[in-house]
Amino acid sequence: MRIDVDLDLCQGHAMCELEAPDVFEVARKGKVRILDPEPGSEHHDEVAAAVRFCPTRALRMEA
Repeated sequence: MRIDVDLDLCQGHAMCELEAPDVFEVARKGKVRILDPEPGSEHHDEVAAAVRFCPTRALRMEA
């Protein structure tokens, strides 16, 4: 799995970090930073939730 982010869409809500803290980090008043752009299958459900709950749809997960 690979994660892509559109930083033009990201507004720093940090929902992704709440769902998958081992994969995403959002600085206070910042944008998302992907800690692991190709996380293992053990993070699949967390990353899928992060993508689903991103308010601006800035994240995308590819197989």
